[in-house]
Amino acid sequence: MILQELSILNYKNIREADLHLSPNINCFIGDNGQGKTNVLDAVYYLSFCRSETSPSDSLVITHGEDFSVVEGDYLCADGSEEHIYSGMKRGMKKHFKRNKKEYRRLSEHFGLIPLVMVSPFDTYLIHGAAEDRRKLMDIVIAQYDHSHIDSLNRYNKALQQRNALLKQEEEPDNDIMELWEEEMATAGEEIFQRRQTFTEKALPLFQKFYADISDEGEEAGLNYVSHCQRGPLLDVIRRDRQKDRAVGYSLHGIHRDDLEMMLNGYPMRREGSQGQGKCYVIALKLALYDMLRTIGNKETPLLLLDDIFDKLDAKRMEKIIKLVASDNFGQIFITDTNRGNIDKIISANVSDYKLFNVSSGNIEELTIDN
Repeated sequence: MILQELSILNYKNIREADLHLSPNINCFIGDNGQGKTNVLDAVYYLSFCRSETSPSDSLVITHGEDFSVVEGDYLCADGSEEHIYSGMKRGMKKHFKRNKKEYRRLSEHFGLIPLVMVSPFDTYLIHGAAEDRRKLMDIVIAQYDHSHIDSLNRYNKALQQRNALLKQEEEPDNDIMELWEEEMATAGEEIFQRRQTFTEKALPLFQKFYADISDEGEEAGLNYVSHCQRGPLLDVIRRDRQKDRAVGYSLHGIHRDDLEMMLNGYPMRREGSQGQGKCYVIALKLALYDMLRTIGNKETPLLLLDDIFDKLDAKRMEKIIKLVASDNFGQIFITDTNRGNIDKIISANVSDYKLFNVSSGNIEELTIDN
């Protein structure tokens, strides 16, 4: 998948931009806080119908403006074209359209434009809550398996209903409780199987990328932990119903799953240095990109690299540059405050590229000296 043209209107600090993009590498240079990340976030928005960095849709609208529009023209692997439109007025429901036809459900759009974003904030995957790591798995899985979203919705509805029953002062109706528990178990085991398969496929790819980047003989690992591993999920859920009644919520289920991030057999969050942590999450994201490239909808994903070279030593930086400049990656969007880092990437790849300068939300394409 290639994003050929990107149009932005009132998206964060970018008031207006019409960008004609390279099918290979697009580099955005500028000081911190000028809007480089916002360009990548607009690209992310067109893939996932939401911002990567803002928790609420209303926060993407430029201060003082009433609406925001982001549009993209894409070229598919089979030569067909896709036009994606996203528009939103403050205080109103957003509109998402594919080739001028509005989606009935935004979940229908998931996976059409596969994408992986690497950012400085990814270390939260190591140090953050299990919910963040579950979300990472689910976002990737949903891009190549639409049924995953349906399973998640069914499970979350059943979980919500069971928790409501658990909070009741009077004893809940047993038949209704069993009904929601059965739905939790059925949907939960579907989710478990996909997450387990995801981990099995991601692990060898991740270990290869980490070895390529770190080159220090460390063994990186991923360990998927789930209550489903204790036996049939329905039995696990029902076993402690009285304990759940005491606390007022469900203590067991796939909503408690975790993806443990390990280094040399120990939790990464306790053992890893800052540099190791950064290499770890970059290697993981590149592995997920490779997964989507091979088992997704046969469209090469977009790769967004947001200021990834900060706090990396020259040796690791060089290894990452060689990786992303190889033929294994499709269209790439890169931001950096250091023009020197960009020049290194360009010099490692003789293919087509474009340079853009970003200053106070204004984006200007730079002339390239041949």
